Amino acid sequence: MIIKSISFKNFRNLKEAVIYPHKEKNIICGENAQGKTNIIEAVWLFTGAKSFRNAKENEMIAFKKQRAETNICFESGGIENEIKIQIDDKKNFYFNDKKVKSAAEIAGKFNAIIFSPSDLSLVTDGPSVRRKFLDIAVGQLYPNYIEILKNYNRAVMQRNNILKDCYRDASLKLLLDDYEDVIAENGEKIIKYRKAYIEKLKKVAPKIYEGISNKKEILEIEYIASSDAGKLKENIKNSRKEDILRGVTSVGPHRDDILFKINSLNCRDFGSQGQKRSVALTLKLSEAQIIKDITGEQPIALLDDVMSELDKSRQEYILNHIDGWQVFITCCESSHFENLKEGKIFKVKNGEVF
Repeated sequence: MIIKSISFKNFRNLKEAVIYPHKEKNIICGENAQGKTNIIEAVWLFTGAKSFRNAKENEMIAFKKQRAETNICFESGGIENEIKIQIDDKKNFYFNDKKVKSAAEIAGKFNAIIFSPSDLSLVTDGPSVRRKFLDIAVGQLYPNYIEILKNYNRAVMQRNNILKDCYRDASLKLLLDDYEDVIAENGEKIIKYRKAYIEKLKKVAPKIYEGISNKKEILEIEYIASSDAGKLKENIKNSRKEDILRGVTSVGPHRDDILFKINSLNCRDFGSQGQKRSVALTLKLSEAQIIKDITGEQPIALLDDVMSELDKSRQEYILNHIDGWQVFITCCESSHFENLKEGKIFKVKNGEVF
């Protein structure tokens, strides 16, 4: 998969432009707050996922403008395709000039992985961050998963609303059965998708982490489920009494987590800052490998200010590992890439790309 061109208009602070990336390495340099990450964000949106910066639609539109637009032309499977996104109060997607109903219909057409310094939260923060990583990764590979997840989350929210009102109106308990059936049906599918992905991750990630750590450490990954898929419906109903007291649904994939161990120790609790960052980076590189294994095509790699956080040996490993990919790397200092033999260096200043 290769991006042939990227254009943007009224997208954040970026000046209207069309850029033509190199088929492999693309270095985006500039001082902080000039617009480097905005380019990475614009490309990421074409996966159908939300902004990795958790930005709302109106935050992506230039000051005093009503609408932003961004467009890519890319090659996949030897065929050129085009995706356009118009952003006003929501994102509107067009695939080869035909409007699609939702972002879910774009998922799987254009694949990318994103790594930024904030991804350290994959290891350091709570379970919701790790679940989000899993859901985005699975959703790129299996677009129908996105709809399953939406149905599940909607049913959990509706059940929670009923749970909170049950103490005022006991008759509301009669409504719980229907929502619990929806939760169980979709939740079982989510657990199966996630566990299947984790099994793939277990085969790929330890090898990559071994390379990053110079064979000094061993990475283990485990999916921690609040319920087995086959017992989810039973466990939800058994937890009803306690859930009414708490006002929340306590069982289901929305409560699950992933455990990372380095040399048999919980990385979140005992890992160094460098180990945690290496685990997060490993997850993203593994995600790319899994996409390639399943689709047959290498996804686009988006690395936001990652080199400045790593020592020289890790920098060299990453550059060697992504050799042959189309990659976009933002940085403040182009000196990190002064020996770049093939590729393009783009400079960004006050939103202008040159």
